[in-house]
Amino acid sequence: MLKNQHVVTNPDGGWGVKGSGNDKFTKLFDRKSDSVDYGREIARNQKTELFIHGIDVQIQSRDSYGNDTYQPKELILKHNLYYK
Repeated sequence: MLKNQHVVTNPDGGWGVKGSGNDKFTKLFDRKSDSVDYGREIARNQKTELFIHGIDVQIQSRDSYGNDTYQPKELILKHNLYYK
C-alpha cells in the first residue's frame, strides 16, 4: 500500500522522512532541505502526498503528487454549469 510521506524532526537530531503510520524513518538527514527533496521524490514516484512539518510538529506545507481531490471553487462552478 502506498503511503503519504512526512518530513519530521528526528528526536536524536536532524530531520527524516517517514511513511504515514511508520515508526521508523525511511531515511535520516542533517538538513531539512535534504529531507524535503528525498520525501518529494518518494511522493512523486508513488503519486502520494508530502507533508512538511516544522520543529513544533505542526504541518507547515503540503504537496500532492497524485489523487488530489481538491478542486478550486471556480472549476466546480464551471463544471456544474455544463452538467446541469
